[in-house]
Amino acid sequence: MGLSLALNSARTALLATSSQIATTARNTAGANDPGYSRKVVSLVSGAGGTSVVVTRASDAALFTRKLSAASAAAEGQALLDGLTALSKTVGDTSEAGSPAARLGAFNAALQAAGNRPDDAVLARNAIESARDLATSLNSAAEAVHDARLQADQGMADSVARINELLGQFDLANKAVMRGTASGQDVSDSLDDRDRILSQLSAEIGISVSDRPGGDMAITTDSGVALFDRGARTVSFTPTAAFSAGTVGAAVTIDGVPVTGASSPMRLASGRLAGLVSLRDDAAVTYENQLDAIAGALVDTFQEADTRSAPAYVGPMAGLFTAGSGGTLPTSSLGLAGRIALNAAADPQAGGTVTALRDGGMNGSAYRSNPGSDAAYAGRLRALTDGLATARSFTPGPPLNETATLAGFAADSAGWLEATRKAASGEADYQKTLLSRATDALSNAVGVNGDDETAQMLQLQRSYTASAKILTMVDTLLQTLLTAIR
Repeated sequence: MGLSLALNSARTALLATSSQIATTARNTAGANDPGYSRKVVSLVSGAGGTSVVVTRASDAALFTRKLSAASAAAEGQALLDGLTALSKTVGDTSEAGSPAARLGAFNAALQAAGNRPDDAVLARNAIESARDLATSLNSAAEAVHDARLQADQGMADSVARINELLGQFDLANKAVMRGTASGQDVSDSLDDRDRILSQLSAEIGISVSDRPGGDMAITTDSGVALFDRGARTVSFTPTAAFSAGTVGAAVTIDGVPVTGASSPMRLASGRLAGLVSLRDDAAVTYENQLDAIAGALVDTFQEADTRSAPAYVGPMAGLFTAGSGGTLPTSSLGLAGRIALNAAADPQAGGTVTALRDGGMNGSAYRSNPGSDAAYAGRLRALTDGLATARSFTPGPPLNETATLAGFAADSAGWLEATRKAASGEADYQKTLLSRATDALSNAVGVNGDDETAQMLQLQRSYTASAKILTMVDTLLQTLLTAIR
């Protein structure tokens, strides 16, 4: 080997080793960054000589799996958080304030009053239990509306976050495209782009596809373009307040609805999808069940018109009302939020507790005890029997059933708890999948500190050897020049 060839070889080795040492130091610095991918130095020989190329470790299949798992985990957690809050507020039957517990207490008080119809204290206890039951249903309906409002506000926050991330992705994507076109190292820009995609997938389910020149396109998991040569606009108008029957606004992407019953391409995963499921499905289903309980109460305690035609008007609301004038509601929509104690039987409103025993809250034509017999227990026992009678409930799947009012209230609370448990199990499962996918991706593209340290020591020895070759060649050249002189 000639001295010039040895000099070039040593110089090239020194250059490559120094680049590898710098890359190893770079990897070591990024070892604790979950979004950092290991950088790899390669020597590429070409017509212009040998050059150093820096690439990064990647695994497209594992990264796609991680994005999918992040979306599913975020969806499950959003739904679980909402159901847990709702369950703790109104669905726990062990809480004395829950509708199911209040109904049980009212039934017991009504039976006690039926056994002693002349006892004003027992009658007052029954009235107060009825008030507590109505208040509990009002509170439960309000809690449902609040849960829907919180979910709606969460959707607005999620949409704002999505638009922000799409803007950041646009900048990172352009940096990758510019670097690719000019032959620069774009590994850091690729890391930035992947970090943004990871955060975006937690908000909304996405699919990504690579394009020539380093470009990337993003679609939702339902197929709607989210980023294609530029960020698409995600829009949402939050609802100021929720009441029974309120339909929340849909999220749109360039005018295409991706949530709501009218959407042809509904989102399947992501935090946004979980919030929509809570706002439009789970909370509404539970409110329908509460309305069914309120409707059954109004129906059970209604008063019959004892007159004949043409004076006959028809049954009117009794102990429980849901509107003015004592008229029976034509629909159960929103009854849980409107049900109230009849003022005619409410001492706090100027009424008398004996109206529970005698009837007549809608006038003398509706009295069951015309003679005001203090021992009259017929109506109280009939009301107790009415509570124990099975009736048909049709609040919607899955609780369209025939049951007693107490049984249906227990089933409703059980449904809410079962739904929460199912959501909890699904959220745990998806979090486990996300953890496994993250670990697998980290093992494939992450940095091992021990390996990098060992690599650094080896490179230092290689650097020292190359430097010695240079020194030796320099010495030989000096000796040769001296001999020539």
